[in-house]
Amino acid sequence: MKFQIPIGPQHPALKEPISLRMTVEGEVIKDADLRLGYNHRGVEKLAESKSWIQNIYLTERICGICSHSHATCFVQGAEKLLEIEAPRRGVYLRYLVSELERVHSHLLWLGVAGHEAGFDSFFMYTWRDREVVMDILEMISGNRVHYAINTLGGVRRDLDEAQKAKILDGLKILKARSEYYLKIGAGEPTFVGRLAGVGMLSRQQAMDLCTVGPVARASGIARDVRKDDPHAFYDEVEFDVATADTCDVLGRAVVRIKELFESYKIIEFVIRNLPDGPIAVKAPRRAKPGEVVSRYEAPRGENIHYIKSNGSDKPERLKVRAPTLANYAATIEMLRHGFIADIPLIFAAIDPCICCAERTAELVDARTGEERIVRFADLRRLAASRQAHSNKRNVAWPL
Repeated sequence: MKFQIPIGPQHPALKEPISLRMTVEGEVIKDADLRLGYNHRGVEKLAESKSWIQNIYLTERICGICSHSHATCFVQGAEKLLEIEAPRRGVYLRYLVSELERVHSHLLWLGVAGHEAGFDSFFMYTWRDREVVMDILEMISGNRVHYAINTLGGVRRDLDEAQKAKILDGLKILKARSEYYLKIGAGEPTFVGRLAGVGMLSRQQAMDLCTVGPVARASGIARDVRKDDPHAFYDEVEFDVATADTCDVLGRAVVRIKELFESYKIIEFVIRNLPDGPIAVKAPRRAKPGEVVSRYEAPRGENIHYIKSNGSDKPERLKVRAPTLANYAATIEMLRHGFIADIPLIFAAIDPCICCAERTAELVDARTGEERIVRFADLRRLAASRQAHSNKRNVAWPL
């Protein structure tokens, strides 16, 4: 007999609000359904009322773990519309932070994978070593989460020789630790046994469902914006696109560990070849009318920002396609024919960021079916009126 099991939007296994509906027969998942829309943020609408420079800090807050990814993707597009080009030193520093963020994100994910697999020692090791890269990011930018290093036309902070030496020292520690992680990921029997064969996604399925990032690369697809559409200095530095052919959660773990070593290569290249000169140029307040699509290889996969300008000091439209959203369709296929106990592991393997995928707020009239996008002021008024109505209905219980 088949049953439907709801998981979320509030569930101990999922830290963010998303609803998974599993149709199961015994312990086997026969079908799955994802329901989004529990986290209305309105970021895209808010962007229309913010200036170009203000939107750097707004887009940075689309996500906490890959905040620099969204800020950089936005800045890349905005600079094209503003018809400015960041100086070489500023470009190198911008993408130095990009690769450090990739290291931070993958170390964080490896810890989560260890936790979901019941290997909490691995979780503790990776999160301890994650502090090394977080200290480096704090030294460069002054912040450990939202780095705020970007500005229109370059970056806000420079590096001196002492800081460059500290970054290289930190890389030595991280390289040695990553060798250990690769040994565990590829050879530790209990870890491999728990991840191997879980969440299968064939190469053809990954292509048909337009997967991105480590999810695609773990199914044998060498898809990476840094190689496919090279920008900044990525056509100057030697690095490989890490892939695996196991098409399972184990492959997604191995790909991320391999990518750590590629990021270390790029970071060393930046430090040893950092050009002289300014770190930023002055940007105009207004952009000429036009539109642009900006692509960026975030730690989770290809990030896309569509930006439209009407000639004012604010964008007319910002549309964000986060990599998590691109991998949702494939997640359904990974869950099918798996076991209930595998759900947290399979879902965690795409490295989901629920709030990344939910940025707009839309109201639907239940009676007429009419849809409309609402402003923050409308939401505040609606919340206030509902709170007032709720207060009227409250009854004071006698003591």
